[in-house]
Amino acid sequence: MRKIFIADAHLKRETDGNYRCLLKFLAGLAGNTDTLFILGDLFEFWIGYRTVPFVHYLPVLAELERLAAAGVEIVYCEGNHDFHMGPFFEETLRARIFRGPTTITLDGKRVYLCHGDQINSRDYGYRLLRFVLHNRLTGAIVPLVPPALASLIAERMGRKSRREHDRRRVRWDYPAILREFAAARFREGYDAVVAGHFHLPLLEKTTNGTGGTLLALGDWITHSTYGEWADGEFSLKTFYGR
Repeated sequence: MRKIFIADAHLKRETDGNYRCLLKFLAGLAGNTDTLFILGDLFEFWIGYRTVPFVHYLPVLAELERLAAAGVEIVYCEGNHDFHMGPFFEETLRARIFRGPTTITLDGKRVYLCHGDQINSRDYGYRLLRFVLHNRLTGAIVPLVPPALASLIAERMGRKSRREHDRRRVRWDYPAILREFAAARFREGYDAVVAGHFHLPLLEKTTNGTGGTLLALGDWITHSTYGEWADGEFSLKTFYGR
C-alpha cells in the first residue's frame, strides 16, 4: 500500500475551502494508505492541551481518529504553527511525533524527513523564535496558559508572519535553498529529502550521480498538493476535490 505526505494546510475554519478540501482528501485514504505523514502546519495554530479546546478543529481530528482506527499509521513532524502536540496525538491517535527532522527508510531508501523551517540556516531571527517555541520549558508551561490567551497570541503572530511572507519570498530564493540543502543531504548518503514549509510544490530527481530525489510538498491553501510513495518511488500529486 502507498504512503501519503502532506504539509501546510494551515486550517482555520471548517467553512474554508482548504479545510473542506482536506477533509475530503483524508476521507479517501482508509483502505488504500498504510501511513499518513503530516510534515507540519496542518493547523494555523495548535498546542496540545490535556483536552482539545480548539473546537474548530474537531472535524479534522475526527477524520484523523477514523483513519487511525482503520489502521493507518500517523506520523507527525512538528511545524512552526503546531508543536507540543499533546495527548490527542500521542495517546488517542498513537502517532509517531518528531520535534525536528528525522530519518526513515522506505523500501531500502534512506529518506530525510522534515517540516522544512530549519532549512534556511541564514534566517537567524526565525531560528531564535523556533528555539523559544519548541523547547521543553515552553512545553511545560503550556498547560498553565489559558487556551484563549494562547490563541490570541498565535493570531497576532500569524498576522505578522503573513505580512512578512511576501517579503521573505523576495529576499530568499526558496528553490535554490531547497536544492542546496537537498544536495548536502545526498552527499551524506540520503536517497531523498521530503519537506514542507515553503508552500512550493516541487519534485526533482538529480541525474548528477547522486540519484537523489527532492520533494517539496506545496500546501493546501493554493495548491492542494501532496506526496505519494508507491512502487518504490515518490510522486507529487494534486487533489482536485474542492
